[in-house]
Amino acid sequence: MRVAFIGLGNMGFPMAGHIAAAGFEAAVFNRTPATAKRWSEQHQGAVGATPAAAAAGADVVCLCVGADDDVRAVVTGPDGVLGALAPGATIVDHTTTSAELATEIAAEAAKRGVGFIDAPVSGGQAGAEAGKLSIMCGADPDVLARVRPVLASYGATITRIGPVGSGQLTKMVNQILVAAAIEGAAEALNFAVAAGLDPDLVIPAVSGGAGSSWYLHNRAETMIRDEFDFGFAVDWMHKDLRICVAEAARRGIPVPLADLAERDFATAQARGEGQLDASAIIRVRRAATAQPHADPADPSSP
Repeated sequence: MRVAFIGLGNMGFPMAGHIAAAGFEAAVFNRTPATAKRWSEQHQGAVGATPAAAAAGADVVCLCVGADDDVRAVVTGPDGVLGALAPGATIVDHTTTSAELATEIAAEAAKRGVGFIDAPVSGGQAGAEAGKLSIMCGADPDVLARVRPVLASYGATITRIGPVGSGQLTKMVNQILVAAAIEGAAEALNFAVAAGLDPDLVIPAVSGGAGSSWYLHNRAETMIRDEFDFGFAVDWMHKDLRICVAEAARRGIPVPLADLAERDFATAQARGEGQLDASAIIRVRRAATAQPHADPADPSSP
């Protein structure tokens, strides 16, 4: 089976590496050629000059790019993968996008006899590197069955939720949960420090109980030390939450926690912290604590 992978960011780079390591005939494309070259130096596989070149002759094309417009560009653009695929091939989109985009791209792919799966992932860069991602899929069961061996090279769990679009809706559920966990950790740790508690004692005391979370276990100490040069960026989390909030508004579903988190991540971006790990929103809480009557969205706030 020939597999093309489009998008070699923090997630896509190791995911494509697992595909090559599993013995599939791999080809990759990245809009920054130096990154694709670095990938080819570490893994067995070809590098395409365009998405279409990488996808030529592929049975499966996996995408992990930025947002809705990026997916459109690499699928249906002038050098998009769709024009290079034969009937019976399948596109698997791991990008976190709107559910509407998934149905749009699926319809375009179907016109050419090409299958489509919206398959956003959870597990972060560490999960991608370990090949232990959770993959939530919107797909026809037969289409998913054809590509499952590819997904198994980097997925610990592969779950078909329902038809196309279901994967992206499930990723919205995931991101609402993640946002709540980040907000909870940021608020609680800021409270602990502001109240004069020793975080080295507080963190282990609470992390073994009902208040624990992935963020408390994996980010609490770095949040206390004000270290954020790693992980899932504020910019990407804000993008995901905008998708969640828009979908909820379209359906008339209240999501007050997601609304709060979306505003906080927008504030972090306004403070120039968009490239920091998402846990950096604790700085928003610290700013409000230091100057309770100041506007935390003001980039000049501490």
